[in-house]
Amino acid sequence: MRRARVGILISGRGSNMSALIAAAKASDYPAEIVCVIANRPDAAGVGIAAAEGISAQVIDHKAFGSKADFEAALAAALDAYGVEIIALAGFMRVLSADFIARYPGRILNIHPSLLPAFKGLDTHERALAAGVKEHGCSVHIVNAALDDGPVLMQACVPVLAADTPETLAARVLEAEHRIYPAALAEFAARLLAS
Repeated sequence: MRRARVGILISGRGSNMSALIAAAKASDYPAEIVCVIANRPDAAGVGIAAAEGISAQVIDHKAFGSKADFEAALAAALDAYGVEIIALAGFMRVLSADFIARYPGRILNIHPSLLPAFKGLDTHERALAAGVKEHGCSVHIVNAALDDGPVLMQACVPVLAADTPETLAARVLEAEHRIYPAALAEFAARLLAS
C-alpha cells in the first residue's frame, strides 16, 4: 500500500514527533515519516529521529541572511525527500505566506489550545488567567495567518482548580500525542484517495 510521505519540522525535544513516528510504525498507517528537520542545532528530537532510523538534519535558521533564504533551504530539503505533507511538531518559527503557498493545504500543526481560543504562545497561562473550565489542543491546516487554518481535530481536557501552567500543559500534551497521529492518519488517507 502506498503511504503519504511526511516531513516533520521541529525545534526542540520532538515529543509530538515521537508520537507520529510511533504511529507510523503500524503497517496499516497511511503515512510514513521520511525526514525530520530541526531549525535549532540543540534540538533533542534530531537524535531521537536518527535513532529510529529516520533521516534527520539541522537547518539552522540563524545560519541564513534572511527568512527567505532559510525557507528556500527548508523547501529544498523537503522536496528532495518527496514530502507530500509537512507536520509541524513544536516548530517555533512562523512560516511565511510564500512558503505556505508552496505547499497549499498540506502543512499541519498541533497547537496547545482549543482554537480559535488562545492563538500564539503561553496558551496554558492564558487559559488559567481566563478562568476557562476546559482547555485542550487542536490539529489544524496551516494558512498565512497565525494558528488560524481549518481545524482537523481537537481534544478537550478539564481545567482543575489546583492546576498550574505546568500541570495543565502535561495534561494537554498527553492529548496532543493522542490526536496528532489520528489527525495525520485521516488527512493522509484523504490525500491518497484524492
